[in-house]
Amino acid sequence: MRKKMRIFHAVCLPKYVFPVVTRWSVCYAAFLCLVLALALAEDDCPVSCVCARESGSVTCRNGEDSGELPVDLPKWTSSLIVQGKNMSALRRGAFMDNATELEITTLCLSYNGIQTIEPYAFLGLSRLHLLDLSHNRLESISALAFFGLPQLRSLYLNYSVLPEAVMQLYSALSLQTLENLHRLDLAGNRLKSIPLASFDSFNLHMLVLVNNSFENIARENVSGLYQQRHLRVYLALNPFRCNCDLEAFYYWLKNSSQCPDVGRLVCSEPENKRGALVERLRAEDVDCNLENLEAVSYVFLGIVLALIGVVFLMVLYLNRGGIKRWLNNIREACRDQMEIYHYRYEQDSDPRLANVAV
Repeated sequence: MRKKMRIFHAVCLPKYVFPVVTRWSVCYAAFLCLVLALALAEDDCPVSCVCARESGSVTCRNGEDSGELPVDLPKWTSSLIVQGKNMSALRRGAFMDNATELEITTLCLSYNGIQTIEPYAFLGLSRLHLLDLSHNRLESISALAFFGLPQLRSLYLNYSVLPEAVMQLYSALSLQTLENLHRLDLAGNRLKSIPLASFDSFNLHMLVLVNNSFENIARENVSGLYQQRHLRVYLALNPFRCNCDLEAFYYWLKNSSQCPDVGRLVCSEPENKRGALVERLRAEDVDCNLENLEAVSYVFLGIVLALIGVVFLMVLYLNRGGIKRWLNNIREACRDQMEIYHYRYEQDSDPRLANVAV
């Protein structure tokens, strides 16, 4: 019996067991190849880009595909940096080419010469926390440009917004889809007013308005700043006009600590205050009541002088008869005096008349 079993194992096992093992080995190898192919596909890096899976970053600078955003990004991408592409516009759904929502949390598109942002340009980036559009040349910004960014925390638009796009930026920021925005950087855009309808629409903690063209901060903006005690506003390198119109802003600087760079705010006008620190101005330098009082005092002085002139003329008119007689008397006295001087002159000039006189 045992002999027969040994014969069975020696003869039958190769015939029945080995084929099964071989089939499983082939299937397992095919499965490994499929997984490896998928992994390699996920790790494919776009042309002209550098990918680092460990940090989740994809960096694309210049390259052959200049003017276009990279497509087929790895699904693990959390940080995308695109610079030097010379793209003129961000088209509608520019980040929807991957067919699924990306996990990108940081998007840097600075130094690309972008001129236009179309509506819904950032759809598909619902997890985005930081958007950097600095150092571009934005001429057109759709009111729906930032739609679909509910988790955006930081928006950098410094040195990007041209004057013709300022009002469009106002509309784009007025759309209440950026309620979680913490930092807004608008430095270097030649702004003359804050392009925000209300601070209540955001959860802003930092507003950067450095190196613009602010001559004053409007009274309604100052009222809004008083209500946002957690907000810090940076305002250095602006040409403030230090006159009566600066009063509300001046007292805000004095009574709050919301402007960390207050020591760098200087007056550009008027001439006698140029270069003076705004925080070191005297209250009377920006007191509208004092300026109005001074103007009223000049008007009052003019009225008083005019009344004095009228009274003087009336006195002259009422005493015109006496004045006439007085003038005639003066004239007669002067004539008599001149005759005496004339007679003496003739005596002095003619010796014969002098002898006659003797």
